[in-house]
Amino acid sequence: MSADLHDIETRADCERLVRAFYSTALDDPVIGYIFTDVAHLDLDAHVPVIASFWETILLGARSYGGGAFRPHAAVHAKSPLRKGHFERWLFLWRATVDELFAGPRAELAKSHAERVAGAFHARLHGYPSPYDTPAPLAIGGLTVTRHGPGE
Repeated sequence: MSADLHDIETRADCERLVRAFYSTALDDPVIGYIFTDVAHLDLDAHVPVIASFWETILLGARSYGGGAFRPHAAVHAKSPLRKGHFERWLFLWRATVDELFAGPRAELAKSHAERVAGAFHARLHGYPSPYDTPAPLAIGGLTVTRHGPGE
């Protein structure tokens, strides 16, 4: 990371991030076809929506109206989205964030993307999401569980 990089601070930063990500993802040999051939992504229509998603997550703007899962389910119905697709998406997303930004919101952009990818993959494939239930408390590498009647 360069010391010249600033954190994600404005909607313009969110749009810059989204556009840079898609400039790479659309041509990617692993996931590019999903955007171009399966989803037939209209980038000019999509960028403002996804920028609003990230603006809401990262800046608290409340500019995104929700419903992120449904379009992914529709794409999955046409061409299954596998774990490797999500992993590649995350790799490209993280690389794009790191190339353009540095700071707490940039880190949040990466960690939130991991949560969303994990939850979407689990939901699309009928697995319980690791984010549906709280993880057991871990202390010093030991997992703490509750025991007793009814547990």
